[in-house]
Order: sequence, then structure tokens, then C-alpha cells
Amino acid sequence: MGTIPHNFICGVIPPHILTRVAEHTTDEASGSARTTLEHMRELATSRAATLIERPSAAATAPASTRKRRNVYTANHTLRLPGKLVMSEHKTRGTDVEVNEAYDGSGSTYDFFAQVFGRVSIDGRGMRLDSTVHYGTDFENALWNGRQMVYGHADGRIFVRFTASVDVIAHELTHGVTQFAAALGYHGQTGALNEHLSDAFGSMVKQWLLGQTADRADWLIGAEILGPAIDGVAVRSLAAPGTAYDDPVIGRDPQPAHMRDYVQTTDDNGGVHINSGILNHGFYLAAIALGGETWNVLGKIWYVALTERLKPEADFADFTQATVDIAGELYGHGGGVQRTIAQAWSSVGLNVPVIGCTAEHPPVPRPTKRAAAVARLRKSSRRRPAR
Repeated sequence: MGTIPHNFICGVIPPHILTRVAEHTTDEASGSARTTLEHMRELATSRAATLIERPSAAATAPASTRKRRNVYTANHTLRLPGKLVMSEHKTRGTDVEVNEAYDGSGSTYDFFAQVFGRVSIDGRGMRLDSTVHYGTDFENALWNGRQMVYGHADGRIFVRFTASVDVIAHELTHGVTQFAAALGYHGQTGALNEHLSDAFGSMVKQWLLGQTADRADWLIGAEILGPAIDGVAVRSLAAPGTAYDDPVIGRDPQPAHMRDYVQTTDDNGGVHINSGILNHGFYLAAIALGGETWNVLGKIWYVALTERLKPEADFADFTQATVDIAGELYGHGGGVQRTIAQAWSSVGLNVPVIGCTAEHPPVPRPTKRAAAVARLRKSSRRRPAR
């Protein structure tokens, strides 16, 4: 039986946003951002001191086939898991964050179970625990290696971290990645880790809403940005680098092409930044293939995650795996394989395709609808003139 080291913490609000808030505000928001950054480092140190057992290959029978969820409240302390307030078959209360955490974890469980046959995030029926109202000025949501943790949003820069189902699914997918691939969290490996969470987070939302690729907004965290912020979301897969441009949280730094890859020592080597390249390739492939993203593209990404990735996998390893799997599942040299290869080529990642010529069918550029949605959301978030 192997072990999974987990010496990092995956928070949905990246360090560059929190650092910007800490350095460019002078009110309580600055203090909260500094506290959050410090506590994230403490949590990462604490997480590094423990190991999670990875199921052996022989452990094929799920420990449980029932969906099991617990939601706790920390009552604004830093104690985990806190007081149990919601579980299966318990009457719903009036706490919106409790209900959203419960529903979001359930939707993520249902997606992986119904689409891929995966029983919970560990594949063996793990109970999904969530704690809300964590701390008084902890502004983030995260997977800590064992459970979901939701901090307390200020209501101005950020609102409820439970409000976006794609955020919940993003963080829980870090758990899937932890158990399935033990993927690292630095440089390209870490950016791949973040991409997988954004990709599956997007698919969970699309699946829940019954959306095809061309009808989705391709945004992560659209519901958690507060009314004071000029932006549409935390990230955009359709248009990386355009999700926000605001004096308080800064400008979205994500690139959409390898030529703009950011070399940095911050953020574990830019894991929340350079993930935009893979995100955009995924988006281009989804739009080109059309239909429900999870049916074809999702299956390829899931097989890559659960069967092909080594802990140190980089962009080249992952993109090659997706193209190879597309050929295995849908035909070598076929339309699906060629479309995915061209999508990667469009973001500067050239992947050899066995049985294909150098010419690939063109991949449609981002639709006008994606840009229109971004403009509409952005204009609706601007504060009225005083």
C-alpha cells in the first residue's frame, strides 16, 4: 500500500489575489488577506506532517456505495471539523452556506458516480465532510487533504465561498487527483493539478445545468466575487487573462498560450497562473467537438487522470496522454484525436499524432457568445455612479 504526501493546500482564491488585497487596501480587507495567507502557509505545514493512505490495487471493492455527506460549522473558530449540523436524511435548516456546501458536495459526488462510475472522491465511498464558517477573517475555500473548508467572506470583495458549485467541484477534484494520481503541486505539475480541478469543476456545473459546450459560461467562481469588484469570475477557461481587472484584486494574470508562460517562484511556480494554458486548450477542444463536454472529452480527461499520470507529470505528459487516449477510445487518426491535438497546438503545445499528417482540422476560435457573456457580466458588476 502506497502513501500520498500532501504538503500543499489548494485554495480557490490564489495567492496573487490575496497578496494584492493585502498590499493595496488599508482597511479590514488587508488584514483578512494577510491572515488568510499566513494561515494557508500554516495549513500547508500541518498537512506536510501527515500522510494519507492510498488504496492498493487489490482494494477494488468499494468500502461503501452510499453517498455520505456531513456538514459542520466551526462557528468562526479554527477548530475542525466543528459541530455537525447537516447529514444525509436530516431536515434542512436555514443556514444557506450549510445547504450549499451539502448540495455542492452531493452534485460533485453524483457527477463522478453517474458519469464515470467513481464512488466518491477516493473511489471507495469516502464520506464527504465540509466545514463552513471557518475563522473570522479566513477568506478562502479549500480541500485540506481530508475535507472541505469554507472561510468567512467579507461580502464586499468576496461573497459566500459555497455559492459556486464549480468552486466546490474544483476543490473536491483536488481530492480525486490526490487519491488517483498523487499529482504534485509545483511548476507545470501543479498547474496541471489546477487545470484538472478547473476542467472537472466546469463539467460538474455544465452537467448539473444540462448545458452543452456552446451554452456554458466557462467561468470558475462567478458567484463568489463581491459587488465591489470589477470582474466576472476568478478564472475564465474561454478567455484566460480577462476574468477580472480591478484596483483591489488586480488584473487576471493567466496566459492562454505557451509563448506567454509565466516563470515565477510565487504560487508554487505559478500553478494558478499557467493553468490557463491547459484550460484554454480544453475549452477549444470542447467547443470544436460540441455537445456535452463530459461525454467524450470528460471521459478522456478522466482516464488520463486516473490511469496515465505519474506524480511528476508535466504539460507534455498530460497532453500526449489525452491524444493517445482519444485514439484508443475513438480511433487513431480519427476526428476526436485530431481535434484534441489541434486544440493543444492552438495553445502552443504540439503533440505527435500517430497516423495523422501535420495538417489538423481547424479548431474554432472562442465564440462571440463567450465574449458577450463576459462583457454582460462585467457591466452588471460595475457599481453605479454616485
